[in-house]
Amino acid sequence: MALRVLIVDDEPLARTRLRTLLGDCHAPAAMVCGEAGNASEAMVLLQRERFDLALLDIHMPGSDGLVLANTLRALPAPPAVVFVTAYAQHALQAFDVEAIDYLTKPVRLQRLQHALQKVDRLRGLAGQPAEADAEAFILIQDRGRTERVPLAQILYLKAELKYVTVRTLARSYILDGALNELETRHRQHFVRVHRNALVARKALRALEKHHDPEEGEGWAVRLHGLDEPLAVSRRQLAAVREVLAG
Repeated sequence: MALRVLIVDDEPLARTRLRTLLGDCHAPAAMVCGEAGNASEAMVLLQRERFDLALLDIHMPGSDGLVLANTLRALPAPPAVVFVTAYAQHALQAFDVEAIDYLTKPVRLQRLQHALQKVDRLRGLAGQPAEADAEAFILIQDRGRTERVPLAQILYLKAELKYVTVRTLARSYILDGALNELETRHRQHFVRVHRNALVARKALRALEKHHDPEEGEGWAVRLHGLDEPLAVSRRQLAAVREVLAG
């Protein structure tokens, strides 16, 4: 089934180019079901129709794309968000509002197709029942070898550039995937502590004050069996305290 897409960009030519590129996408295919030139127009469409994906520009008149993305999270069934912008410096802010991907203009067909595949995987995972932890695993492809890593052994998942580090007591693995996908699939097993990290709920040992050279004073968690702390963002602090409290 084709993804239902909403394009939000104040430049008509940019919307036309995206519409053309989406028409060339396959596996999954995409269908443009709405266009808006600003956040207000987009919200009107979102209240009337269901969309699987919102392609958002960031710099627009009125509320920008980051504000709009944050607003979408409050909807009963929010669309996945992919930012399409000429300004690469907003990438970290984009993932703070749980964007699936971040594309820079001019958008290449291959990158757009890759973003659609991420959204399609999330759509499929959202409809699947959660697996029992004892039976669940993450499949790792490493130098021609395929290995099942049981969820019960994973202490944390951390996004590093284009990859995710999968950490167990014994070793670290590199996974070519998206943190948001893993969170959606294994929400009962992991809790998000930062925009770039999920930790196993059962591995949480302590929450403590922590000084980061880049971010200054803040909080971090300690995990059973590991010495290094993991930073906790202010946004996730309440969720971490709730898990620790049982």
